[in-house]
Amino acid sequence: MAKKWYVIHTYSGYENKVAANLRHRIESMGMQERIFDVFIPKEKVTDLKSGGRKVTTEKKVFPGYILVQMELDDDSWYVVRNTPGVTGFVGAQAKPVALSRAEVERIKGRVASSAKPKTFTDFVEGAPVKVTAGPLADFDGVIAEVNADQGKIKVMVSIFGRETPVELGFDQVAKL
Repeated sequence: MAKKWYVIHTYSGYENKVAANLRHRIESMGMQERIFDVFIPKEKVTDLKSGGRKVTTEKKVFPGYILVQMELDDDSWYVVRNTPGVTGFVGAQAKPVALSRAEVERIKGRVASSAKPKTFTDFVEGAPVKVTAGPLADFDGVIAEVNADQGKIKVMVSIFGRETPVELGFDQVAKL
């Protein structure tokens, strides 16, 4: 029998607790020979808050789901299915469907590629802002372009009656 990856549905927000419960049950019931790994896909995400403050957090790629590598038989199915917090396997009720090797590699690749955190910001094109630092402090403008990865935005500022593009850091502007 081959070991394959299966997706387990849990209560959202309880993935870590379910994974810990499952690992404990595997050990206490001697199932290490049939249930090999419990994996919660996570990626690092950087949120840019007002004032240019960066906050890096780890977010679950699939909230409410965990992956389990196991040899599926009645005993291993029973151990996983009856772990507190597990609502079921993804797939048919009678027989769970295993992930393909390509799907598992894509998921693990996505998690590995998050070593450089993805950046999110609440600045959007077309939003009015006030320049708070630098030679153009106290000027108002409109965001023309957002480059979240570099932490910069292009703001159209009216100087001498002409719209002029100015590249600023997130920490140099404030939303109006």
